[in-house]
This record gives sequence, structure tokens and C-alpha cells, in this order.
Amino acid sequence: MSAWARRTAQGWLLSIHAQPGAKRSEVAGLYGEALKLRLAAPAVEGRANEALVEIIADALGVPRSGVRVVKGASGRRKTVLVAAPQADPARLIAGKP
Repeated sequence: MSAWARRTAQGWLLSIHAQPGAKRSEVAGLYGEALKLRLAAPAVEGRANEALVEIIADALGVPRSGVRVVKGASGRRKTVLVAAPQADPARLIAGKP
């Protein structure tokens, strides 16, 4: 797997570069050693983090309760834990450059 996704005992740690306030929420592809997500939600009162959790959980088919931001909650660069070892993070970038 790429540098943006690392398997751990709890599941997967994903390095994310978030872009809040975009026109629509979508996976934009790789951004250096992180996965870039465009989020329609603004970076106000945790709304962008909620949107980030939702887009990752939906794309990987895991419950939202199994996805949480563990580092960088108030910045663009985040570390997200997906507590589902069976999840395949490559599904997030399927069809992206």
C-alpha cells in the first residue's frame, strides 16, 4: 500500500489532506504522501471533519463510528483511523490519477 495508508493493529491509518469549502465533496487523488479530499462543508465547528468521516466511511463500506480523526482535527493535514482491518483503502482512489 502507498505511504498514505498504513495498516495497524486497530485497522488503517490514513494520511489525509483536506480542502474544506469546495464546490462538492470528493476524493481528489494523491497530494504528495497524502490522499486529498475536497469537502463541501466549511471548516467551522467540526463540520468539515464530519464530512471527511462520512465520505471515507461511505466509500469503504464501514460504519461512521469506525472512522475518526486522530491527529490534525483543526488543520488541513490529518491522520484518520479506520477501525476496520478488512477495509481496502485503495477503494478510495479507484479511478483517480
